[in-house]
Amino acid sequence: MATKNDNAGKTRFWNDQKTRAVLYQIFTAAAVAFLAYYLISNVQNNMAKQSIASGFGFIGKEAAFEIGESVIDYSAADSYGRALVVGVLNTLKVSVTGMILTTILGTLVGVATLSKNWLLSRLATVYVETFQNIPVLLQLFFFYALFYETFPGPRQALNPFTGVFITNRGIDFAVPAAHPAWAYAGLAVLAALVIIYLLKRWSVRRQEKTGRQFPMFWAGLGIFVGLPFLVWLTSGAPTQMNIPELKGFNFSGGKNISPEFSALLFGLVLYTASFIAQIVRAGIQSISHGQTEAAMSIGLKPGQVLKLVIFPQALRVIVPPLTSQLLNLTKNSSLAVAIGYPDFVQVAGTTINQTGQAVEGVALMMLVYLTISLVTSAYMNWYNKKIAIIER
Repeated sequence: MATKNDNAGKTRFWNDQKTRAVLYQIFTAAAVAFLAYYLISNVQNNMAKQSIASGFGFIGKEAAFEIGESVIDYSAADSYGRALVVGVLNTLKVSVTGMILTTILGTLVGVATLSKNWLLSRLATVYVETFQNIPVLLQLFFFYALFYETFPGPRQALNPFTGVFITNRGIDFAVPAAHPAWAYAGLAVLAALVIIYLLKRWSVRRQEKTGRQFPMFWAGLGIFVGLPFLVWLTSGAPTQMNIPELKGFNFSGGKNISPEFSALLFGLVLYTASFIAQIVRAGIQSISHGQTEAAMSIGLKPGQVLKLVIFPQALRVIVPPLTSQLLNLTKNSSLAVAIGYPDFVQVAGTTINQTGQAVEGVALMMLVYLTISLVTSAYMNWYNKKIAIIER
């Protein structure tokens, strides 16, 4: 016969905290799914009543419009799907390049604002206060107009270096002529980066065990330069260059960086770097001055103090807001449509205008930017956990 105490020890499942938490999540997911189903079906019904095409069948149809700049081969005879891929790659090109450059510039400016050199710190402060208080769209217009108003046409091109021509149609410069050796050298660069990463991990473990520093900078530089050079040398050592030549009203050959891409990249980098500089400055200032004094007392030089003591601790403060700024740079790249750079928003907008399928086009825009943002956020969160100081 069960006693009163036995019954008290048995908790009804709806009173169990873990069970209720799972049920709440199931109910929430079901409600969200029902709402999504209602909205999608309602949109489809309304579009059917007005005889508006729906679905993504248009992706396989001929696009019939040109794109001024593309990473991969593209022509108007290609499909909408390939045109959208070109737009995604153009967005990734400016976003990834911008993230790298703005992180480097923002870090340097942030450190410069704390410099003991009066002129350097004031110049860094002026830069920060200027660029972060001017709307990024106005900066894009400024750099775009500056490019077209400052530089001459192709026939009067500026030639500051051999094989480099600057005009109001962009920057044309010489590139190595097609040869398998360059592909092998590119693979060697990737292999060198992997070797440097593994060597860095080994040097850190070695220093933790023995206290001796490994000349990582010079070793890494030697591997990064030496390995691709040896591969290039053993693959035939080609030296022929593809040099731009003026033909008609423009240059042919070489590589061109368009004014639209240049203006967009300059605007996004300079604007975002001003905010990153403030983040870096705040991160460094969050570290107690006693840390600096202790490091100096054992004979470390200022550069070593910043690299080995201050920055590793400051990164815990820097990385989370830095992630937000990198995401902002990616989302701000959609302003490229204002200056004519064919990013994903512009290509998708042209697709919407020609097919009339606005719902699908906007959904693709949202999906692309959501994916890029989530991937960036996931990487930065992984890095944030990696650099976290673990209590021993």
